Amino acid sequence: MNIFKNIFKNNFVLLLFLISISGSVNAAEGTTFKNQKPGFSFEGPFGKFDKESLKRGYQVYSEVCSACHGMKQLSFRNLSQPGGPEFSVEKVKAIASGYSIIDGTNEYGEPIERSMVLTDRFPQPYGNKDEAKAANNGAYPPDLSLIVKARVDGYNYLYSLLNGYEEEIPEDKDIGDLSYNPWFPGGAIAMYQPLYDESVEYEDGTIATIDQMSYDVTNFLTWAAEPTMEERKKLGFVVMGFLVVFLILMYLSVNKLFRDVH
Repeated sequence: MNIFKNIFKNNFVLLLFLISISGSVNAAEGTTFKNQKPGFSFEGPFGKFDKESLKRGYQVYSEVCSACHGMKQLSFRNLSQPGGPEFSVEKVKAIASGYSIIDGTNEYGEPIERSMVLTDRFPQPYGNKDEAKAANNGAYPPDLSLIVKARVDGYNYLYSLLNGYEEEIPEDKDIGDLSYNPWFPGGAIAMYQPLYDESVEYEDGTIATIDQMSYDVTNFLTWAAEPTMEERKKLGFVVMGFLVVFLILMYLSVNKLFRDVH
């Protein structure tokens, strides 16, 4: 019996150790790339999304990025839900009504066009993949719904990419008609620099520098990829607390059961 007691004690210590380092392992996962790290508010176990930054990020996406990139996983109603930009329902309705969509045909077989509503997904910039490639140097602009999950340390990579275009091209680089960005593999990227100072005029009066817009739109795209992040973190603390209490109770129970066993 004593051997079982020792095994439980050892496993109890091991489990506590694994719990304590799990956060540091996740944090270290993104060290593969030497990305710029501006420090996002959602990082860490207690991190939350900056609501005002999310609103500005959506403005950057809608006025700049949406010309080439879609977000087919998002519906307009998501913009008003808790944990996101939390626009008012009235504002989201106004945003959606600014877009139109073909919704069926009439009795003559003619397409019916209507304004979009809250339940509609974000509009796609191109009718098909070939049209998208023809308009972008032969490269297909990826959907941005889950773009930050496409790489390890994705949000820092995306921020670095948007903020990292350079006009001076190294002599050993032959990029043809492409743009140069050292954060993109190989340095040659088909996407021209999308952001310039004052590319947008922020509704809240924030100065729209390249750095600020890169930060805000990355913040928005991170939320889009994981809109329930804040809820997941809260649930995680509840689960971890339960596990710690459970392990302590199990340890005390086993210790009591086998205290007279030698």
